[in-house]
Amino acid sequence: MQERVFDAIRNREHVGMCLHGRCFTMESMFILKTRIVTKLDDTTLIKKLGPGLITGAADDDPSGIATYSQAGAQFGFNMLWTLFFTYPFMVGIQIISAKIGRVSGHGLATNIRQHYPAWLLYCVVSLLLFANTINIAADIAAMGGALTLLIGGPAHFYSLGFGLISLLLQVFIPYKRYVRILKWLTLSLLAYVGIVFVVNISWTHVLTKIIWPDLSWQPAFITTVVAVFGTTISPYLFFLQASQEVEEQQASPLAKPLKNAPDQALENFHRIKVDTMVGMGFSNTIAFFIVLTTAVTLNLHGVVDIQTSEQAASALRPIAGDFAFWLFSAGIIGTGLLAVPVLAGSAAYAMAGAFHWKNGLELSPVLAKKFYGMIAISTLLGIAFCFTPIDPIKALYWSAVINGVISVPIMVMMMLMAVRRDIMGQFVISLRLKIVGWMTTFIMAIAVAVMFLSFCY
Repeated sequence: MQERVFDAIRNREHVGMCLHGRCFTMESMFILKTRIVTKLDDTTLIKKLGPGLITGAADDDPSGIATYSQAGAQFGFNMLWTLFFTYPFMVGIQIISAKIGRVSGHGLATNIRQHYPAWLLYCVVSLLLFANTINIAADIAAMGGALTLLIGGPAHFYSLGFGLISLLLQVFIPYKRYVRILKWLTLSLLAYVGIVFVVNISWTHVLTKIIWPDLSWQPAFITTVVAVFGTTISPYLFFLQASQEVEEQQASPLAKPLKNAPDQALENFHRIKVDTMVGMGFSNTIAFFIVLTTAVTLNLHGVVDIQTSEQAASALRPIAGDFAFWLFSAGIIGTGLLAVPVLAGSAAYAMAGAFHWKNGLELSPVLAKKFYGMIAISTLLGIAFCFTPIDPIKALYWSAVINGVISVPIMVMMMLMAVRRDIMGQFVISLRLKIVGWMTTFIMAIAVAVMFLSFCY
């Protein structure tokens, strides 16, 4: 019976329908559909999680693991406070990006194209594409290196395989099934929680350092703080979550942009809030355990210079043992398989919005050739980068610089879009989100300024 009602709703030419002696108007059928969907979708927390969880988990990619490992190895417990400090700002800015996508029915790039100068859009998207490609290359290289650590063999060959697997999954698996795969891949991050249970930790000392860290004005300390901020709050995450909200809306037959369907707003805003808080919380919790693990093992044993995630795994082995080494290395592979398609997808969404292409992982490659072509180009360029003599660590450093720089104007545009009624209708963001969003923008602007000052001295 439910399916017949749903079919009637989809076929708008019917004003009513009678089933088993009961007659339904279009209004009553819509209410029935809403109640059924709500009952089915709200049964478990995991079903409420999607774009926010995937976005948050993808933030802990192999290059992010390298950043957190360096922070823990070089400065020990004194970097743990940054993961608590950034959490409310991550949640606030990601909720704003998600609301822009779900309310307007368009991703960030499309909204920028419609409301801001073309040159600004093309500059932002070009820089995002460049930074994402470098990140993809570093992540693919890290996965290949991690598998070589585990089983031996050629790292470049493994990197090629991981890159192609990521590409094929995006192109040939429908969005709904693909999202389920990404959700399960987030569990790979729990490897970094597991490591804590095989090393000795003084939790009293850890808590003391979180509340009262030994701060420093040394350039290395400030640069590391900026790197952690830039890793946790990245432009590709804004584009991804907004676009995935649009994808979720388009995948549901009755869902509409919320400015055109205000009756759907309450449920969706609650889902976005829960999804984002859990996703960002998961991201920073894992980052916390990576910093903690490297602080209690590497830093306390004099290993203070970690440039890659593979180096962190290798350095961990003689100190924490084989099990910790295997967990750390396996986590690099799992997070890379999660992050590479996210990076390629966010670049494709941005390009599609900028040039008005058909886009969406729910569409077949035949219907969205340019969108999938962009995913393929980003991934293949990342693979090719692994075979060049260019140092991926230096390239990754400059991509982090670019991400930090472009995050500020993107957040400014997001904050301006989030209060425009022609974009958000009656759902312009609340005063609390305005405060959190502008504070996040201000903090990142200071971080970028400090980064440039560190280049001069």
